[in-house]
Amino acid sequence: MIRWTKLWLASRTTKNGRILFHDVDIRNCDRPMSTVPLHLARSNNGMVNVLVKSTKVPRPAMIVQPKQKKKDGDYPPLLNEKSEAMPDHISYVGNERMPITSILNIVKPKDDVPRGIWPVFRMMDENGMFRGGERSTHLFPTEFVNHDLDQLREIRSSALLHPSAHEYPDMTTNPHNTLLRAHRQMIRLRKMDTILHNAQRQGRISFYMTHHGEEGLLIGSASALNSKDFVFAQYREAGVLMWRGFTLDQFCNQCFSNDLDLGKGRQMPVHYGCRALNFQTVSSPLGTQLTQAVGAAYKFKLDAASHPEKEPIISIAYFGDGAASCIDFHSACNFASTLRVPMIFFCRNNGYAISTPVKDQYAGDGIISRAPGYGMAGIRVDGNDIFAVHAAVQAARAYAVETSSPVMIEAMTYRQGHHSTSDDSSRYRAAEEVQKATDVSDPTARLDLFLRRFGWMDDNISTSIEDEERIAVIRAMEAAEARPDPKIEHMFEDVYHEKPPHLVKQEEELKRHLENYQVQ
Repeated sequence: MIRWTKLWLASRTTKNGRILFHDVDIRNCDRPMSTVPLHLARSNNGMVNVLVKSTKVPRPAMIVQPKQKKKDGDYPPLLNEKSEAMPDHISYVGNERMPITSILNIVKPKDDVPRGIWPVFRMMDENGMFRGGERSTHLFPTEFVNHDLDQLREIRSSALLHPSAHEYPDMTTNPHNTLLRAHRQMIRLRKMDTILHNAQRQGRISFYMTHHGEEGLLIGSASALNSKDFVFAQYREAGVLMWRGFTLDQFCNQCFSNDLDLGKGRQMPVHYGCRALNFQTVSSPLGTQLTQAVGAAYKFKLDAASHPEKEPIISIAYFGDGAASCIDFHSACNFASTLRVPMIFFCRNNGYAISTPVKDQYAGDGIISRAPGYGMAGIRVDGNDIFAVHAAVQAARAYAVETSSPVMIEAMTYRQGHHSTSDDSSRYRAAEEVQKATDVSDPTARLDLFLRRFGWMDDNISTSIEDEERIAVIRAMEAAEARPDPKIEHMFEDVYHEKPPHLVKQEEELKRHLENYQVQ
């Protein structure tokens, strides 16, 4: 028996009679499990699986007063100056206990490799406070610890803390504030994930993959890149594309494969691509993007040699810990290092390759320990700390451009949701494991805590953002669903400049078949 309190906090009936669930909780009311709808039947600490429960960010019990003019000494501490409150080690699911460092250091090919376990670079702890003492040397010197965030934004190079020179078109308030945009986009991505995941469960789209728990590394890395850098994604990088300007309408058009889908309906949902935003189209087979990224970076190297006056660009390849077991990973790393190409290998180590835990994938120290063997620079970073990820990618990009050589980044994180809508993670991991990771290391909650300390966020503002983004996703989804399908002839276009005879024959055969059965 499980207990039901509510089936949905908010629901919406669309024009075709389908119900869209937003927030679901199945605690505190007796009802046999067998009567629960199939897609809600997996219990998780009394909650429906992580992908369909409430997406509200866990909020601290903190009262935030209206922002007022402060006197010297009244500012909340930015740095965590209590040494006992600063952990010096951290454990990620399935991995060894890892030391924490707050000194940014990219280990170069000729440097001594860290003895034992590679450290994890972190700037902000789970309580939303920057680490103090000797470990705070990278971002904020001690003399700035009692200043307001407005002043802190002007003292260092982190783009997250600097206002944008141009207004962000997706920000109606504080349109120049980069950090608040990062926070809003993390909320937007989570709302989009929950609603489109539920749409798949209702049969409205065929497939979906969420990003729960990995929003910080996506927004943190995307904000540190040049918009001209080429992104070669795996499949869980919608946040990178969102940061570059891909709209909710475009995401939904792709997932519903309508006539406005840039891929013309020829890809599975979440296989995004956008030439204008330098985001190469996702392909399902693991690892294929890695070698492609190396080839692109080699072209960028040749271009830089021929036109040194032009702004240098790099390629970045995103992949998971599972893809690092593919042969393409070895080929890409070896070619990138021997050819000395400017690129970043960005590994999302989230603990699982679908259902295979990392302890069954490798016996060594994660993925980053492989970098020295290829003669490649590398750094391990806390993927749930948006500031640390941003700083690491910013430094890695600068190194790649300056030396024309690759850098490997291993971002340690946790996949809170299922691998995809084809997966049921409750079969291979405990609900307690998921809940603990969600409660302790959620990247959105950590940034939310930081913003609250400076009066940039409170319950009212946070609730308003969540409501606005939820409504925006629903409207984009309903608009995409109402649009017609792509034209059938698009199936045979865009591969060859001129259609070869065999494709012409296939197209004619298909048209005759549809005419015979009067299919419009």
